[in-house]
Amino acid sequence: MPEPTVFVVDDDSAVRHCISVMCALADLPCETFADGESFISAYQPARPGCLVVDQRMPGMSGLELLQWMEAQPQPLPVIIITGHGDVPVAVNAFRNGAIDFLEKPFADEYFLNRVRQAFVRDAQSRQRAGEKSNAFTRYRRLSRREKSVMELMVRGLANKLIAAELKIGIRTVESHRANVLKKMGTASLSELTRLHLRLLGKDA
Repeated sequence: MPEPTVFVVDDDSAVRHCISVMCALADLPCETFADGESFISAYQPARPGCLVVDQRMPGMSGLELLQWMEAQPQPLPVIIITGHGDVPVAVNAFRNGAIDFLEKPFADEYFLNRVRQAFVRDAQSRQRAGEKSNAFTRYRRLSRREKSVMELMVRGLANKLIAAELKIGIRTVESHRANVLKKMGTASLSELTRLHLRLLGKDA
């Protein structure tokens, strides 16, 4: 896994330099871009980290870049920075998924703490995405009948009721049930239920 990086997008070269020095002193990898378009050209979804973007820039604005990022399959956490405090813009930024809205000049330590928190959030998001992908891979190994049995298992139906619902024998249900647990890599119904919720995107 690549090292998490602070991706800074700001049309002000002084701000880019200041943040890059701040990150370097804190041993945080940092890459800077003068506009949203150049960041998008260089963007690689597999690279973890966070995006720090100025609200007001020529061309693509910070909010527009935020909206673009939120539409990606694996979006980076976004911190909006601005030299013009604007409550409605801040509210709009949070509604669009920003994790913070900082007015320049901001305290170095607060900024670095928010960046580190963003790294943690990104790592957790990527872990959940990986687990969900693995769950789908396992789910696709199930036969059509096993999928039907699984759906009834997570609804809490006993073997007898599953057999009646699917019009198959109880021993057949028991066999399918064992196959479901094995193929899904779960040792119990509670584990299977949690995995099922992850498949539905309802995990915490």
